[in-house]
Amino acid sequence: MPLPAAVEQRLARLAVDQRAAATAPHGPVLCIAPAGSGKTTTLVARVAWLVATGTPPATICAVTFNRRAADELAERVAAALAPLGHAPDAVRVRTFHALGREILFDAGYPVEPLVDRLALLRELEGDLPAAVVRRLDDGFSRLKLDLAVETAALAREVTAAQTRGEPPGPVVQAFLRYEAALADRHALDFDDLVRRALGALERAPDLLERWRERCAELLVDEVQDVDRSQLRLALLLAAPANRVFLVGDDDQTIYAWRLADVRRVLDLAAALPGLRRVDLVTNYRCPPAVTERAVRLVERNPERFAKTIRPGRSTAGHLFLLPDPGDDVARARRLLREWPAPPGEMRAVLARTNAELAPYAAVALEFGIPYRADDDGLVLDDPAVDDVLGAAADPRAAALLERLLLARAAVGPDRLQAATALLAWAPGHRNAAALASAVADARARRAAIRREDAPLLLATAHATKGLEFDHVAVVGLDEGRFPSARSIAESDCPARTLEEERRLAYVAWTRARRSLTLVYDPDAPSPFLRETFSDAELRAP
Repeated sequence: MPLPAAVEQRLARLAVDQRAAATAPHGPVLCIAPAGSGKTTTLVARVAWLVATGTPPATICAVTFNRRAADELAERVAAALAPLGHAPDAVRVRTFHALGREILFDAGYPVEPLVDRLALLRELEGDLPAAVVRRLDDGFSRLKLDLAVETAALAREVTAAQTRGEPPGPVVQAFLRYEAALADRHALDFDDLVRRALGALERAPDLLERWRERCAELLVDEVQDVDRSQLRLALLLAAPANRVFLVGDDDQTIYAWRLADVRRVLDLAAALPGLRRVDLVTNYRCPPAVTERAVRLVERNPERFAKTIRPGRSTAGHLFLLPDPGDDVARARRLLREWPAPPGEMRAVLARTNAELAPYAAVALEFGIPYRADDDGLVLDDPAVDDVLGAAADPRAAALLERLLLARAAVGPDRLQAATALLAWAPGHRNAAALASAVADARARRAAIRREDAPLLLATAHATKGLEFDHVAVVGLDEGRFPSARSIAESDCPARTLEEERRLAYVAWTRARRSLTLVYDPDAPSPFLRETFSDAELRAP
């Protein structure tokens, strides 16, 4: 049967590898889609081809990792199906959490109230340092999604251990308090949407059969990011026919703290007998020099699929090395002053952590450069700033720096970041009142230039996966900073953590459409740079 003209034209616009993936035979398919290879374009074409070849849209479900991706995919799928006469929502496009919620609602289980975990943690545990909150949050998700722990069974184990004089660890204790609070509120959190949906499907054959019909053709985007429970949910829905199309890139597995594991992708063939692998091989986004060096870097990882990644013929642009021995503020001034970018072209400064963005935000304030950032690393919004300024106003200290030092000692670990930042601001101010005035002025100036339509983005590398920009500068590529020496030292498996750090650098570098600038200390460049460039290249002015 000939395909509708709109679908045939869509397929004709694809490259050979993209078309092979979009029209792969039904059954388990793993599409390896490197950075810039047209993953979403291929997914949309796959959906259009399925519908055009007789698959009812109501039996197709596409699952994405986050809301942003789901919204984009839903919009593009709707546009692709409109010429075929289908409504915009004819194909189900959901995040894993939204799909879990829909399954629970269909099964008659309560899906509200949905609790914000961090807010409830603060209510139960008090004003904990951010690092402790992150550790608890990650630990709770691991217990729920990775280990599939049943709360009642865990509570019994803890009680038995306590009778033997073996108290539980702090994460387990906090988890049981948290789960008790959820039960008291008859509430659930985001992890419960997936976990409880799995349980509901496994307990109710009729429910499972109904949802298998609705997911007869299942497409899973960013499969490298799924946790154990999300993959279990996808495979349960796809079985036994296993008409599942999995799209992802092992080289972009960067969310271990969200329970992603590159081995989960590498081992998919064991979970899906007969899995067909189709590779996209061209990076159409990045300049050739960027693609070549990024691939050279990530090829150092032993835990990855062997694959071909080549630059697109039409891509053009540059890769700049910017060795700078200055401090972070000096580097920020140089980059933001000298960085060539025509008006209207998007620029992004990417760092390993939010804290490393602070000098670039401060210099943007200094130069009056509009920027956007979810977290710019500055502590101006932190209430602790005002607490520390109040403590520094103590007249018993003779000088401002002395007062700030005393305040830093007094406020405790949860105020340490604010106190340390104010110490860096203090030189040049006569007293606490003058410093407070400067902080107020900085807050006002930042409010004026920090806006969502600004052509400059300040972000972490983690926050920009899936995005692209005309010009990208990756900063802080220094020994001990990127890769993070702390993350590696604290890891249970340093070698695997180093591989993830390398993948994170690969993701950061491959956000660039026109130019990539790598900023580093020439006397202590990141080992990732030493793996990718010669000593002569790194020393060149």
